[in-house]
Amino acid sequence: RSERHMEHGKITLEVNDGIGLLTLNDPGSLNAWGVKMRSDFTAAIDQVENAGSDLRCVVITGAGRAFSSGANLNDPDAPPRDRAAESRGEVLSSLEAWYNPMFLRLRELDTPLIAAVNGVAAGVGMSFALSCDLVVMAKSAYFLQAFARIGLVPDGGSTYILPRLIGAKRALELSLLADKLPAETAREWGLVNRVVEDGDLMPETMKLAERLGHGPRSLGMIRRMYWQSLENDYPTQMALEATMQTEAGMSSDHAEGIAAFREKRATKFTGS
Repeated sequence: RSERHMEHGKITLEVNDGIGLLTLNDPGSLNAWGVKMRSDFTAAIDQVENAGSDLRCVVITGAGRAFSSGANLNDPDAPPRDRAAESRGEVLSSLEAWYNPMFLRLRELDTPLIAAVNGVAAGVGMSFALSCDLVVMAKSAYFLQAFARIGLVPDGGSTYILPRLIGAKRALELSLLADKLPAETAREWGLVNRVVEDGDLMPETMKLAERLGHGPRSLGMIRRMYWQSLENDYPTQMALEATMQTEAGMSSDHAEGIAAFREKRATKFTGS
């Protein structure tokens, strides 16, 4: 069963048999993040949260030749700005009012996220890709910590997540030099799970999504646990494991997993 949940100007969300495909849909700007993109993305995440166990995995990708070029510096939907307002108030407010809360919201989702990086993922666009649990990248795609090119600093949690994923020296290299990071190098560094031929990106990504989409309710707990592990100390994380294991053990999916094991048959998880 295929159902298009939402189609706004700059985001589309399609759901097919419990798998969501969320597309950043402003190819003319290389899917840059502006006012309309942000509001439509919020609406899409509302849909994801409200779907509950009906939506078991979400793939995020970009329309056209880019995943996302970062913040929209020529946003037609934004009000006119003078340099003084832009340099402090508006940048600060967009980060504190939308970007930061959204990244925190994404990490608390019960739905596993996969990024299908089809082209450039620059600036905060790279941050969105790395906020997903799995990253599949087309061979011609690349990452770019573009901030220093325009006299800015990394945001979208980049200075937190990058050193934890690839170490401080590589994170500094990416951010200070602002050079392109090719897909194969990103995979070698551990930023990407799979690099595939450009034409294979969506088929290969959807194969992973289907595997997750048929998985148990505990997958959502697993993703949240690993995101929390980035800041928890060892005793706190073990306490979280105990709490989550207790919750998982009471789920219908755990009962199904045990029954399928005993009966030597395939599992039929329902996400509950």
